Amino acid sequence: MSLSLGLLSVSFPLMTSLSQTRAWLSLSFSLPLSLWSTQTFPAMQPVSVWQWSLWGLLLCLLCSSCLGSPSPSTAPEKRAESQGLRFRLAGFPRKPFEGRVEIERAGEWGTICDDDFTLQAAHVLCRELGFTEATGWTHSAKYGPGTGRIWLDNLSCSGTEKSVTECASRGWGNSDCTHDEDAGVICKDQRLPGFSDFNVIEVEHNLQVEEVRLRAAVGRGRRPLPVTEGLVEVRLPDGWSQVCDKGWSAHNSHVVCGMLGFPSEKRVNTAFYRKLRKRAAKASARRPKPLGRPITKLKFKPKPQVGRGPVKRLLAQRQQHSFGLHGVACMGTEAHLSLCSLEFYRANDTARCPGGAPAVVSCVPGPLYAASSGQKKQQQPKPQGEARVRLKGGSHPGEGRVEVLKAGTWGTVCDRKWDLLAASVVCRELGFGSAREALSGARMGQGMGAIHLSEVRCSGQEPSLWKCPHKNITAEDCSHSQDAGVRCNLPYTGVDTKIRLSGGRSRHEGRVEVQIGGPGPLRWGLICGDDWGTLEAMVACRQLGLGYANHGLQETWYWDSGNVTEVVMSGVRCTGTELSLDQCAHHSTHIACKRTGTHFTAGVICSETASDLLLHSALVQETAYIEDRPLHMLYCAAEENCLARSARSANWPYGHRRLLRFSSQIHNLGRADFRPKAGRHSWVWHECHGHYHSMDIFTHYDILTPNGTKVAEGHKASFCLEDTECQEDVSKRYECANFGEQGITVGCWDLYRHDIDCQWIDITDVKPGNYILQVVINPNFEVAESDFTNNAMKCNCKYDGHRIWVHNCHIGDALSEEANRKFERYPGQTSNQII
Repeated sequence: MSLSLGLLSVSFPLMTSLSQTRAWLSLSFSLPLSLWSTQTFPAMQPVSVWQWSLWGLLLCLLCSSCLGSPSPSTAPEKRAESQGLRFRLAGFPRKPFEGRVEIERAGEWGTICDDDFTLQAAHVLCRELGFTEATGWTHSAKYGPGTGRIWLDNLSCSGTEKSVTECASRGWGNSDCTHDEDAGVICKDQRLPGFSDFNVIEVEHNLQVEEVRLRAAVGRGRRPLPVTEGLVEVRLPDGWSQVCDKGWSAHNSHVVCGMLGFPSEKRVNTAFYRKLRKRAAKASARRPKPLGRPITKLKFKPKPQVGRGPVKRLLAQRQQHSFGLHGVACMGTEAHLSLCSLEFYRANDTARCPGGAPAVVSCVPGPLYAASSGQKKQQQPKPQGEARVRLKGGSHPGEGRVEVLKAGTWGTVCDRKWDLLAASVVCRELGFGSAREALSGARMGQGMGAIHLSEVRCSGQEPSLWKCPHKNITAEDCSHSQDAGVRCNLPYTGVDTKIRLSGGRSRHEGRVEVQIGGPGPLRWGLICGDDWGTLEAMVACRQLGLGYANHGLQETWYWDSGNVTEVVMSGVRCTGTELSLDQCAHHSTHIACKRTGTHFTAGVICSETASDLLLHSALVQETAYIEDRPLHMLYCAAEENCLARSARSANWPYGHRRLLRFSSQIHNLGRADFRPKAGRHSWVWHECHGHYHSMDIFTHYDILTPNGTKVAEGHKASFCLEDTECQEDVSKRYECANFGEQGITVGCWDLYRHDIDCQWIDITDVKPGNYILQVVINPNFEVAESDFTNNAMKCNCKYDGHRIWVHNCHIGDALSEEANRKFERYPGQTSNQII
């Protein structure tokens, strides 16, 4: 740059950036005066005052032209390290703000491995992509495997970094992953203000199938949900469109039904739809066309004709034909229609689907949804024997940890090479649609016991997971921190529209309101709080789609009910597995509520995660023994009702009680900490033992006869819920000392040793024989858990009047139905040899 001021002409270096200009000016002003006058410009004489004024004018012009005005900028600054990188979201199916993260470095596009990937790393990447923050992240190539290099592995961010280059990793291009482990992000659909996306490359997403639905083509009135047959419509960026049926195959229908939550499809009566289309065309041809000015005053109602309803309905559909998709060719194993070969109509295409019609699909619902859809019972195949696959720990049907049955014992599946194909086989086998997500890393909680399968590789056409090639696992191959899980596509039943929460601080809490109909219009009402508990709250949260129940409240003093004051449901009793409150037992027409008023109605607090307690059954079997304890050492135990009733009439302090002692180790394998229902302000102090009870009854201990009759019982109050030990990578959080917080952290366990008070069953009055020892954790469901079916543990035991043998201890749902029947029919031991 050259400036001329009168006789003074000076050349300056051209500044290519703001930072260079600032640096040059800083250097110039730091030079001494003599350097300016002699060294920098040796031909110049010492400058005078007026010459310095010219210099000031020159510098002002330079500052104003290069530095600009000091107005603040809203665009986020890009660090120099990340200016050489470009980012994009890719993969299918996805929305514009989610996808597989790809980075271009040195002219080559690559991906990021999901090892050690966290939400904090997703925050940084979403900001690089121009979004404000991340709402989630995905693993195991949810959006499909990428290609090329895997640029980053073991990415570790705090979430505050301005560039991904500031995060720790193994280094660029240094990875031991495959593209089956590509990470993805789900960003908040909100752009950074003033963001310049020069380094963000958007993969073409304008033409992709975002959603699929079936629209019933015939019939009048309100059809029952879910809809199982109708015209296929796909949601494109510009709205819903129909699919041309030319070349449509059963494989295409199989994929569509899977996306809609149905395990299989059935043949469509094409002749019926062809006949309806012909009748609709004739009706359209007979319609008189207006001549000249339209007549608006003449009004008449045409006479109803036989079959007029279906024809009229189909005619409306025909008039609204808007084909957006054609040439669909699926293999039948795809989890989403976007993964099939297909073609989109262009905006300038005038002839769409010539000689064709909208594609029609008919799906077969699974057993769980067959009754609500009106399917006949005989259409459902009868299950042959016990299912060999199940889901555990999920808040909704069709999601959970995958467990398989082998040799009469349930075990988990290792997540190595776990993908959507294998997950879809599981989902369809259980009567759901294709898989929405294939979960790894024990995302649905850890199991206990054996890990039966690893490296499952399915083609997607297998009828059962056991038909897929797999590896029989050994103990050192995998751990329960790698348990595989699934989320399946479910049919839309509309039950979420019949329930809502009001008055809460967030959408996850509030007073429960349900919609009831007739006589008259639909109306909203409240639920009586009598007998409302955790199980009922679980069903309500499931119906709302809000996960698990954290609390079920019988009184809602702090939540305003608004204009809804009528109680329309009472006597609700649920088992905890129902899909909606309508399926629970409740009073039909007569409302009986002991306490009136809106403050005594039911409320819930829902949570996305929940704890899951399991008892270490092997430790019970290893530590069980009999002790004859003197009565004078049992005063505190008697005060806490830890002895049998006959102890009240004993000759205190003389004599003794015979106690079956054992240790219990209670693990929390869920996804949330287990906390007592009551806060510290309401804990009960027991002077005799000198400690607080946070839960009056935490565990039940029972001795049962083989036919289930209880002959002895005990209970354990939670005087101290704390983290005794934890897994290697988990830190203790709860400790009872000094009136500390109580609870059990995820990945930790609480140990009640056999030598502490009340850790026993008083068997003084039990006669010799063969019995069942049963231990139940959280028996009154006071604290919500993701799975209550694994809270019970059972053992066979033989008591000869002097000694006891405890064996075959197992979690209540760990065995097959046949193994459980053998357990209950156990004839007993003829000797002390346990076979």
